[in-house]
Amino acid sequence: MDDQNPKHQDHELLSDAKHEVKDMASKGLDHPSTKPVLTGAAVGAIAGGLLPVVTWPIGLVAGAGYMLYKRIRP
Repeated sequence: MDDQNPKHQDHELLSDAKHEVKDMASKGLDHPSTKPVLTGAAVGAIAGGLLPVVTWPIGLVAGAGYMLYKRIRP
């Protein structure tokens, strides 16, 4: 493998995320990414509720976004 050409390109991140979310929406809980992303959203919402600066909706989005990113770019 060439070190100059990494396996994942950052410019493909949004298209990969869009494809992953579409697959998750069509397959529901049968898709392997759905449960980890929902878990990340729940943990983020709880953390957002406990932290004084961040609200739970921001925590929910941040947690889901982080887990989606980790599923796309392990």
